[in-house]
Amino acid sequence: MATKDKNIWLLMIFILSGIVIGGLLGELASNIDWLWWLAYGQEFGITTPLSIDLHVIKLTFSVVFKINIASIIGIGISIWLYRKA
Repeated sequence: MATKDKNIWLLMIFILSGIVIGGLLGELASNIDWLWWLAYGQEFGITTPLSIDLHVIKLTFSVVFKINIASIIGIGISIWLYRKA
């Protein structure tokens, strides 16, 4: 039972690292003329912050996801590496 839980967490770590590394490479590739397509993507989420003022503490929430082609490729590579491991 413990090994199954570890595998799920390991998969999540692989996928998260694929998203982060792929997104970073996509942003870096946006400056190169023939790799512009790696930076093509979509941004969605709560762009205007949601604020809650409780007079003792003020909370502000904002979540934005930015997905590009390179991060999708990174997800695919991370799943492939997870299956190999």
